[in-house]
Amino acid sequence: MFIKKIKYCLLFLTSLIPAALFAQADSSRFFSSFDGTKIFYEVKGEGEPVLLIHGFIANGQSWKRTALYHDLLEKGFKVIVPDLRGNGLSDKPHQPESYANDAEARDLVKLANELGLKNYKVVGYSRGSIITARLLVLDKRITHAVIGGMGADFTNPEWPRRKMFYRALMGDSVPELQAMVKNVKSSGLDQLALAYLQKEQPSTSKEELATLRNKVLVICGSEDEDNGSAIALTKLIPGAVSATVPGNHGTALVSKKFSNAVIMFLQK
Repeated sequence: MFIKKIKYCLLFLTSLIPAALFAQADSSRFFSSFDGTKIFYEVKGEGEPVLLIHGFIANGQSWKRTALYHDLLEKGFKVIVPDLRGNGLSDKPHQPESYANDAEARDLVKLANELGLKNYKVVGYSRGSIITARLLVLDKRITHAVIGGMGADFTNPEWPRRKMFYRALMGDSVPELQAMVKNVKSSGLDQLALAYLQKEQPSTSKEELATLRNKVLVICGSEDEDNGSAIALTKLIPGAVSATVPGNHGTALVSKKFSNAVIMFLQK
């Protein structure tokens, strides 16, 4: 009788907790990566898995402000959204070597292993596209990849833009990036971790891109030339296709037209 009363009490208390809290707990978790770094990720929906890789000074939650995130769920995809190391709720090591040697891409390979993915699709944007390129080299399970907001400049390991961001985040005077550094400080982000992300940011050589045989879409805003030519990048990847949507580097990603183009490609 006493045990039955306890069971009834537990059932009653459980009924008072909103179902949304259980759903959140079921879809949000951490895993320990290859070097012990804790990586946060969320999984929503069922169906074919799509991994969304966020850009710089962002985190996985940034995708929820885009049409694409919601449209993917509506179309029946399983959406996997990690916080890359150094960002969001994931660990933020303060040693530059923690970001070297494809650490971020290796985190994502391990995440795919943790989830038991036999194959999956990837959408990266801005710096997330740089990591997407590394994933294409490292993991043969990827069937489709979207490289968004990125041109061919990242293929240069000595990319001046990357070095400029690193210097600014380390405290050097870089007038054109003062607003960026101010935003990092005012948002309470980990400036040193972000600096090391730039210091150890990977490049993918033109020779490596030439070996890819995945289905690849390179997509940019019509006013976006922040990272070089998207057309030039498309030509480096065999069989890749390109698309242009209205907007600049910041606005193209969130638009419905971006979402429509990406989903159409993923469904092929």
